[in-house]
Amino acid sequence: MNVRSDRPLAPPPPGPPRRAALRMLAVMARDRLGMIGDAVDRYGDAVRLPVGHKSLHVFNRPEYAKHVLADNSGNYRKGIGLVHARRALGDGLLTSDGELWRTQRRVIQPAFHPRRVAQHADVVALEAESLIHRLQRRRSEGPVDIVTEFTGLTLGILGRTLLDADLTAFGSIGEAFAAVQDQAMFELATLNAVPTWLPLSRQLRFRRARRQLQVVVDELVAQRESRPIGDHEDVLSRLILSTRAEPDPRVARRRLRDELVTLLLAGHETTASTLGWTLYLIDNEPEVRRRLREEADRVLGGRRPTYADLPHLRYTTMVVEEAMRLYPPVWLLPRLAVDADVVGSYGVPAGSDVVILPYTLHRHPEFWAAPGRFDPERFDPVRARERPRYAYIPFGAGPRVCVGSSLGLMEAVFVLAMIARELRLSTLPGHQIVPEPMLSLRIRGGLPMLISGSDGGS
Repeated sequence: MNVRSDRPLAPPPPGPPRRAALRMLAVMARDRLGMIGDAVDRYGDAVRLPVGHKSLHVFNRPEYAKHVLADNSGNYRKGIGLVHARRALGDGLLTSDGELWRTQRRVIQPAFHPRRVAQHADVVALEAESLIHRLQRRRSEGPVDIVTEFTGLTLGILGRTLLDADLTAFGSIGEAFAAVQDQAMFELATLNAVPTWLPLSRQLRFRRARRQLQVVVDELVAQRESRPIGDHEDVLSRLILSTRAEPDPRVARRRLRDELVTLLLAGHETTASTLGWTLYLIDNEPEVRRRLREEADRVLGGRRPTYADLPHLRYTTMVVEEAMRLYPPVWLLPRLAVDADVVGSYGVPAGSDVVILPYTLHRHPEFWAAPGRFDPERFDPVRARERPRYAYIPFGAGPRVCVGSSLGLMEAVFVLAMIARELRLSTLPGHQIVPEPMLSLRIRGGLPMLISGSDGGS
């Protein structure tokens, strides 16, 4: 229901009193997941949270998510968090709205057509094989930060599949993206109360990182423009062609920069995070590891996976899907209501910040038995059909669902199957695992793991 009015026609959700706003702002700065999770536990599936000068309307049921993200998506623009990321990422696909977003989506979408994703399968498998060989050579070195390794892997895949470029030539750009995310989340947590011109160490680091990324994307464009564009189907070629009609070359260059920085960040970060969480979750699950290896041996034998193998790696896919349930790569879906609305039976005033949180939705006890337990069998196709469609939205939903989700899922499944067949990765004893909600849901401080040969799950 979309109400063309500034005032909602229903009462607001319950929540803490307005006087708690400053305290909630402080809590959000140090524990965003805990703050919203605790509020949902206390007040129910619709909560109004006063945070600083804002009120966040949190909705935590599948039907609420469906309404905001799909049924009435036209009434909602990108909201808190992604608005703050705009200074870091510009007006790329992740942060833009309206006709600009629709134009960008039309340009990029064909690069993720199933036919194109299938063509990328060999590249994904080759890059995964190279990772396995690197890890095998590092067995005697002690713990390896597997998240750093996955970041390099996914950036390498992104470069070869979507940009027709070798990103390793630019050195490590993962730290630059970490600085960009850190600044975006800092601005979210402080609601822009801290002037961006202050020479704080994090803001200086962000400026250096932004300059570094701009140099990288400018070089990528220059390299691509120096040779024939070819079939026009890789993302970089499509973006270059789409901006040639722009009369102002400065605007065209800025659009290219914004889209490429966004693509580089979103295209590697979510998959690297998903793989890290998956390896952490299966570490203490010998039966899961046994079944993963058995499936890899049965389906793949000793060869690399192909696209035709993907539907046969069913259990491996279930393991990845369950990891994304507990630690969804897109943990926050913020929106801003254009006009007043009614979500369920609760009023949402025009201009309100609305939040759908997959992290809490995926742990809702009404839709997930023993929601904190790692259980890949939840994604057996028969059991999965029994759940509401919008109870599980690890890549978002509606018109703005993640454009690269199918490629990311293929990457995660191939890499997990090959690791399960070849290696045993164990979390360093005593290392504390803490979720870090940035633009994706990361593991704070990385994930140091010890490497040994595959033991068949014993």
